[in-house]
Amino acid sequence: MEQRLKDWLRGMITLLSTARFIAAGFGSGWLPKAPGTWGSLASLPVAWLLMEYAGIEGLMISTLAVLVLGCFVSALVLPTLASDDPGWIVIDEWAGQWITVAIIAGFYGLSLLTLLAAFLAFRIFDIFKPFPIRQLEHMGPAWWAIMADDLLAGVMGGAVVVIIMYMAGMV
Repeated sequence: MEQRLKDWLRGMITLLSTARFIAAGFGSGWLPKAPGTWGSLASLPVAWLLMEYAGIEGLMISTLAVLVLGCFVSALVLPTLASDDPGWIVIDEWAGQWITVAIIAGFYGLSLLTLLAAFLAFRIFDIFKPFPIRQLEHMGPAWWAIMADDLLAGVMGGAVVVIIMYMAGMV
């Protein structure tokens, strides 16, 4: 019986450690200063590869998978923490950044310019959280709120860039 308990505890510790690593954007949220920015930057090469090998559909499916995974790992990790939204949890930045990339690349294709525009737009909307993004931070359980505000920041950032590029004649 004692060995079963030890094995169970070892399994729980491994699960929680893995959940923390994923919640930290596969470690990118543990980099010093501005973890959200590091998380967004770390997600861009993966978004590029997904678009290159699986197209926009692959990026969107991956975004949905990261959303579900992010909710799951956040629900596991948050009860062990003092904060409902610690800065090192950046899996939400991955999902939000990928949505921004998908929206802009869907209209203008994948390029360094679209990646840069997506990065800047997402970070601006994620940092300043204009209405209604900030309101989503407090809607529902914490594991959902962490993800939801970044998803909306990604959609809004992507939409604004597409409109600006259209108005600038970059069709």
